[in-house]
Amino acid sequence: MPKLCFYFQLHQPYRLADVSVLDVGTDAFSYFDLQQQDDNKKIFMKVAEKSYRPMLSLLLQLTKQYWDFYFTFSISGVFLEQALAYAPDVVDLLQKLSKTGQVEFLAETYYHSLASLYSPKEFAYQVQEHERLLYKHLNIRPSAFRNTELIFSNEIAQLVEDMGYVGMLTEGVDRYLWGRKRTVPYAAKTKDRLPVLLKHAQLSDDVAFRFSEKSWSAWPLTVEQYLEWIQVYSEDEIVNLFMDFETFGEHQWEDTGIFTFFADFVTAFRSKKWNSFITPTQVFTPVCDRKIKKKCLDKAKLDTYDVPDPISWADVDRDITAWRDNAYQLDTLRIMYELEEEVLSSHNTQLISDWRRLQTSDHFYYMCTKWAADGDVHAYFSPYENPHEAYRRFTIALADLTERLQ
Repeated sequence: MPKLCFYFQLHQPYRLADVSVLDVGTDAFSYFDLQQQDDNKKIFMKVAEKSYRPMLSLLLQLTKQYWDFYFTFSISGVFLEQALAYAPDVVDLLQKLSKTGQVEFLAETYYHSLASLYSPKEFAYQVQEHERLLYKHLNIRPSAFRNTELIFSNEIAQLVEDMGYVGMLTEGVDRYLWGRKRTVPYAAKTKDRLPVLLKHAQLSDDVAFRFSEKSWSAWPLTVEQYLEWIQVYSEDEIVNLFMDFETFGEHQWEDTGIFTFFADFVTAFRSKKWNSFITPTQVFTPVCDRKIKKKCLDKAKLDTYDVPDPISWADVDRDITAWRDNAYQLDTLRIMYELEEEVLSSHNTQLISDWRRLQTSDHFYYMCTKWAADGDVHAYFSPYENPHEAYRRFTIALADLTERLQ
C-alpha cells in the first residue's frame, strides 16, 4: 500500500483591462481593472463561492475528523492579495487550516512568474517576498519549493537549492525518466543533490480533467475504482497527486459529485492498512527512528533526475512552449525582462508593482496559439476571445509602462 501526497495550487491572476492604445501615457486607466469595473473581484468572488469556500471547509472538516490526514498547498502571492481584498473569510479558512499542523505550505514566486527562466535576481526576490507574505498572514515559513507551473530544470533546481529549500516538486516527464518510476523521490542534478518529487500525471488528471467527462471509459469514476488504481503501488512508493485547487467546484462542478467523491476517497484510503498521507517535507526530511526501522532519505542513493531543458506540467510535451513559443510570447517576455534594471532603478512603487504583476505566467499562457487538444485547454482557461486579444491587451499595458519610465 503506497503513501499519498496531495498538493493543491491556489492561484488567481490579475486580468488585464480592455483599453484603447490611445490611452497609453495618459494615466487614464489601470492595467488590472482595479479602479473602473473590477472584473478581478467579480471572478474571484464567483470562484470563492463555487470552489474556495466549500473545498477549504471540507478540508478543515477532514483534518478534524482524521488526525492522520495530511496535504499540501501552494498559494501565489497575487491569490492571497485578492483574497485579503475581496474575500477575507477565505484567508480565515486558510489560517485555521494552518493551525491544524496537518497542512504544509510550499514556497513559490509571489507573482506566479516565469522569472526563473529570465532573471535569477528577480526570481530570488519574488520567492523572498512570498515567504514574508506567508509568515505575515499564515504564520508559517515554507521549507520545500514548487516553481510556477511546476517549471524545472537542472539550473532552476540549483537556484532553489542555493536558497536553502529541502526539496522541490515538479512533473514526471518520460523523456527524462527513461522508464523509471514516478512514485519514488529523485535527486536533482545539483551540487548537493536536491530531493525532488514527481507528479503522477495520469492519476492527477483523472480527477482534475477527466472526472466529469462522459466520453471517458472510466466515467463515472468511483472511489473503489480510483482506490484500486492507486493501491497497485507498494508501501515504499509515493503517489503524488498534484492538481489545481479549482478542480473542486469550478472545473468540476458540485453537481458532478466531486466534493463527495473526495471526502469518501479520503475515508476509504486511510481505512486500508499501511496506507498513509504524507507531505513533501515529510518525505525530504523524515524523522528517523531505529527502533521502528524508519529510514532517513539518503540523497546519495537516489536516482538522478537530469533535466537539462526546462519542463512543466503543461500540454502533451510537458515543456515550456505553453508560455514561450510564438512571436507574441517571445517578444513580450523579452521586452518585459529587458526593462528590469530600468524599472527597479525608478524606485516608483506603483510602476514596479505593475511590472511584476505583468510577469504572471497566465498572461503568456493566454497568448498561446497551439491547436488540437492543447489549444482546447488553453482556450478553456483564457478569459479572452482569442490569443490575439490577450496579446493586444498585454502590449498596450507594456507600452504604457514603458512610456511611464520615460
